[in-house]
Amino acid sequence: MNRPPDHTPLPGGYREMWRIAAPLILSMASYTIMQFCDRVFLSRYSSVAIQAALPAGILAHTLICFFQALTGYAGTFTAHYHGAKESAQCVRSTVQGLWLALASWPLILVLIPLGLWLITLSGHAPAVIEAERVYFLILMAGGIMVPLNSAIGGYFMGIGRTTVNMIANTLGCSLNIALNYAMIFGHWGFPEMGIAGAAYATLVSGFVTCLIQLALFWRDPAFHAAGLPQVLKPDGALLARIIRFGTPSGLQLLMDVGSFAVFIMLTGRMGELALASSNIAFSINNLAFAPLLGFGLAASTVVGQHQGARRSEAAQRAGYTGLKMGMIYMCVIGATFVLFPREYFELFRSEDAGFTAEELLGLGRNMLLLMTVWGLLDTVSIVLSGALKGAGDTRFVMVYMVVGSWVLLVPGSFLLLWAGAGILGLWSWLAVYVCVLAGGFWWRWQQGRWKTIRVIEGRAYIPPDTDDIH
Repeated sequence: MNRPPDHTPLPGGYREMWRIAAPLILSMASYTIMQFCDRVFLSRYSSVAIQAALPAGILAHTLICFFQALTGYAGTFTAHYHGAKESAQCVRSTVQGLWLALASWPLILVLIPLGLWLITLSGHAPAVIEAERVYFLILMAGGIMVPLNSAIGGYFMGIGRTTVNMIANTLGCSLNIALNYAMIFGHWGFPEMGIAGAAYATLVSGFVTCLIQLALFWRDPAFHAAGLPQVLKPDGALLARIIRFGTPSGLQLLMDVGSFAVFIMLTGRMGELALASSNIAFSINNLAFAPLLGFGLAASTVVGQHQGARRSEAAQRAGYTGLKMGMIYMCVIGATFVLFPREYFELFRSEDAGFTAEELLGLGRNMLLLMTVWGLLDTVSIVLSGALKGAGDTRFVMVYMVVGSWVLLVPGSFLLLWAGAGILGLWSWLAVYVCVLAGGFWWRWQQGRWKTIRVIEGRAYIPPDTDDIH
């Protein structure tokens, strides 16, 4: 294929990727800043609060994330239909995602007793367990906001209007930071609610983010052009296809987040210092991880658009372009982890902690070094798994993630805990797991079987290996 003239962006190149990725990165950056401030506020409030927030938050996310990924996969259909120039189907795909989100709420509520039981198995200190229960219950009760935001946000990502995602998320996250300050500490007329205030602030900001995107979706000309009575009807055939492709994506995220939740719970059995330092380090890691998710979402969107338009070479270029951009970002943020560990950990100092700041820094510095190394490998996994899901290769991503998480990470973590390995031993094992994931996703993308998957046809097909490899 000849390169277009200079004034025309190269399909799958930097200009096209950056146009989609920049608002998503800024959107995820606002989410990162929100969570970072949330953790700083909680650490300043009490040592118990910062120990409880990450385990309870990741447990709630584990029980909700399947529905988040399932409803969000409607956005991948939107991207394919957008590439195929079928705007009415873009709208219908999003509406099916919203119906799925509404149907998921009772199921999320049914999972609350399971989560409370898992918290009792964590082995954490009684005060930490009580704080975890409070945080978890509030997040789960309002859990409908997560799949709703995933479904409606997928529409604007799929059609390339990622600025809408950025504006909605930035406004929601800004509100969250203000409410966190007010509701955790009891300022501006709010009662002092501690960790419960942080959970309520999360729900309110999620509702505002969803409301903004729903209002803009309702006003979109494509929504009305599709025919209001028809577009709001459940479409059984389209719904079944979204579930078919989205279920592996949901199971993949469930297995990934679930294994990470087990890992977080295990660190709580190693004492207050290990749990606090690990939770703080993971909170710092969000500065790298969340924006990288923006690159992964951009890769998924652009790959989906080009696959919908039957331009596999441009889709492949988009995957590699997103990976290069993510690597550059990770190198920059990783350098700050290596150079300024003290400055990061000083932000999270708790006055009532049972350990000194130097003890925390001594452990945390090594964690940040490990985090920098695996961050480069995690970039490969995040971007290329996103690109594969955008192409419809959700089954491979699911199977590979399940095997990696539950055959490698979780059993190895239990074995190391049984053998008496310290927290850095567990973190080193996590780095090995990330390396294995990165290698598998790189191989699958290079192999190219995803090029023959047809998401928006009645039946997806994958020819034999010998026909796929070019």
